[in-house]
Amino acid sequence: MPLLRAPLLMLARNERARVALTSMPATAQLVSRYVPGPWLEDALDAARALEADGLTVSLDHLGEDVTDPADAEEVVEAYRQLLAGLVERRLTPGAEVSLKLSALGQGLPDGQRTSLEHARTICRAARNAGTAVTLDMEDHTTTDATLQTLRELRKDFPETGVAVQAQLHRTEGDVRLLTGEGSRVRLCKGAYAAPASVAFTDPLDVSRSFVRCLKVLMAGAGYPMIATHDPRLLGVALALAARHGREPGSYELQMLYGIRETEQRRLVAAGETVRVYLPYGARWWGYLVRRLAERPASLRLLLTSLVRRT
Repeated sequence: MPLLRAPLLMLARNERARVALTSMPATAQLVSRYVPGPWLEDALDAARALEADGLTVSLDHLGEDVTDPADAEEVVEAYRQLLAGLVERRLTPGAEVSLKLSALGQGLPDGQRTSLEHARTICRAARNAGTAVTLDMEDHTTTDATLQTLRELRKDFPETGVAVQAQLHRTEGDVRLLTGEGSRVRLCKGAYAAPASVAFTDPLDVSRSFVRCLKVLMAGAGYPMIATHDPRLLGVALALAARHGREPGSYELQMLYGIRETEQRRLVAAGETVRVYLPYGARWWGYLVRRLAERPASLRLLLTSLVRRT
C-alpha cells in the first residue's frame, strides 16, 4: 500500500478522476466517514456533538487551489458565516478554524497579496468571535509563501497558528524559528506529495523527523499542537511533555474527524486536550484522496466496492 501513496496524492488534483468517482455510492460512504456533510449546519452539529464529549475542534471549510478571484471571495464569506455560527451556538473559544491559503487565491496573479488580505479578514472575524485561525500547510512549493503570510498576520493577530510537515527536510529548521512565546504550531507528518529532493520518502525517516521536531516544540516557549494518530508518536509526545514539565493545556493533541474516535475520547478522559480537525463542504475530493493515501483500510473498502459494482 505505501507504493500507492504517491499515485493517490497525484489523483487528488485530477479533475477527470474526481468526476468519475464522486458519483459512486462507495465514495459517498467514505466521504461520510471523514466529512460530516456539505453544509454549515452539518459542521456545527458535528462540532456540538464533539464538544459534548469534551473535545475541541478546528473547522475547515473545504476547498483549495482556486482559479477565480470570485471563488476566493466566496471562501471568505463562508468563513464569516462559519464564525457567526460558532458564536450563535456558543462554541467558541473551544472551536477554532483552519484555513488553506490556496483557497483564498494564493495561486492567482498577485496571489500573495490577495490571500493575505483575505486571511486578515478571516483572522479579524475570528478574533471578534473569540477564537483564532490556524494556517494549513499545503504543497511544499508554497511553504515559504505561507510562512511569509504567517509573519504578516502575526503582526496584528499573534494568536494565528500554522501547520508544519515533518516529511519536509526543512521543517526542523522552521520549527526552531516558530517556538517563541505564544506561538501555536501544529506538527503533522504531511499529506502532500513531495519529491525526494525536499522530503523524506521512507515512513520511518518521516517519523524520525517528527520526533526531532517534536523535541524542539516541547522544549520551546510556544504552544505545540501534535497532529498524529500514530500510537508510538503519541507516546513520545506525552513522554516529552512530562519531561519538560508541561501541564495539560500547555499543548494539545490533534486527530482527524472519523479516525480513532475511541482513542480521542480515552485521551480526553485521561485529562489531555484533544482537538478534532473537522472538515465540511462540497469540495471534499482532495481531502478524501489524501485520507485514502494515509489509510489503506479505507482504500481497500473503496476498491472492493468498485469490484462489486463492476
